[in-house]
Amino acid sequence: MVSFVVLVVGGAGVIYLKLNANIDTFDAAGLSKDRPAETKADANGDKAVNVLLIGSDTRAGENGKLGGSAAGPIGRSDTTILLHVYPDHKHAVGISIPRDSLVKIPPCLLPDGKWSKEQPAGMFNSAFSVGNTEKGNPACTQNTVEELSGMRVDHTIVVDFAGFASMTSAVHGVDVCVPNDIYQGDMNPNLGHKGKVVLHAGMQNLQGQQALDYVRVRHGVGDNSDVGRMLRQQAFLSALIKKVKGQGMNPTTLLPLANAATKSLTVDPGLGSAAKLMSFGLSLKNIDLNNIQFITAPWKYAGARIDLVHPDVDNLFAELRADRTLDGVNASGKTTPTASPSASATKVDGTGITVSVYNGTLTTGLAGKAADLLKGDNFTVMNTSNAKSRDHEVTRIEYGTGGEAKAQTVAKLFPGAELVPLDTTGVNVVLGADFAKSPTASASSTPTPLPTDLTKQARSADADPCSKLSYG
Repeated sequence: MVSFVVLVVGGAGVIYLKLNANIDTFDAAGLSKDRPAETKADANGDKAVNVLLIGSDTRAGENGKLGGSAAGPIGRSDTTILLHVYPDHKHAVGISIPRDSLVKIPPCLLPDGKWSKEQPAGMFNSAFSVGNTEKGNPACTQNTVEELSGMRVDHTIVVDFAGFASMTSAVHGVDVCVPNDIYQGDMNPNLGHKGKVVLHAGMQNLQGQQALDYVRVRHGVGDNSDVGRMLRQQAFLSALIKKVKGQGMNPTTLLPLANAATKSLTVDPGLGSAAKLMSFGLSLKNIDLNNIQFITAPWKYAGARIDLVHPDVDNLFAELRADRTLDGVNASGKTTPTASPSASATKVDGTGITVSVYNGTLTTGLAGKAADLLKGDNFTVMNTSNAKSRDHEVTRIEYGTGGEAKAQTVAKLFPGAELVPLDTTGVNVVLGADFAKSPTASASSTPTPLPTDLTKQARSADADPCSKLSYG
């Protein structure tokens, strides 16, 4: 997650050659063949950019000493943030995705050249470990996030323990708030006793091992959860961005940070050089701290795991796809907000009707557009995915016993759709080529505004450092 700082503050051309040798890339062949459509630039060349930030907790090499070697050298990831940079280049939001979320993990490329089987309900962080390699599988995590969000990920960046520690030392520490005394037993629950204080309560300047301990600790703070830990990671990242931007852009500040950062990075080929990385960073350097926000994807406990809350999480990603900020501000860079299309002259009330949407065509991003349309009329969209068959000419509305009336209500948004009774639960919309060609599919819709109890959970990069550090 610290790699975001490099993107925000940018860099200088004098260090490009030094940094090029540090950067490692992953193979783009592992990216899904069926991805959301790429965002198109406007007349000024501006477009939204989505960057996936992954924290790898592999114990290989120097990482074993920093994080403990018990977990083994296989690449694992407990920290993932999807950063959406708006087309106006004045706003950005980072969405933290809980590691224990049960999500659909699509097929991913394995080291032997074969593809893994789809996992309908896999634990989110297991995507990074598909293939059991030391460096992990960032392409698989990217495929999973694209499946979940309906948005195309433009760039992916992975940073490990050693990189995190060295970057915090390169900026001479970060000022963060420790909510209460943290003991050795909190850092290592297997210790068997409380031990000595590792981090004292209050404002502390942390770097290296201590900084890593702060963003990793779960026990002894709040509700002792991984999701609560993510709030402290968001607070730490906010403080780090503030620290580096406050020091200013100059070689003295940036060279040590950039050198430490690129040594730790594994990136997609699109950011595979210092010139590309820094050029992208320079395009973001003018985003004000109060316009950089972080929020955790809406979630709830499901036994030992976590379920993402629908339709809240769907509406959150719909807001990003529509380039609206968490508080509903149009950040598309256009002076006039995009109008919401209407598929019918009569308002449709989908309250209480649950729908699953499947793309039955080869047109990417179609299921997300249909889901936005449905949610705009208060339907609950359980999931969006690809249909088993991708050659549907006409949209199908499938329904089970007793569901004909609900299916007819859904069909009002899809003129000409076929109603098909099946042995199923709920209502399924299988999109055909007729929907792909419709004005509705080519237009952008205005998503349902996010509930205030969700938006209040967001933190800006200039928020009180001691606020929102845990649950419970």
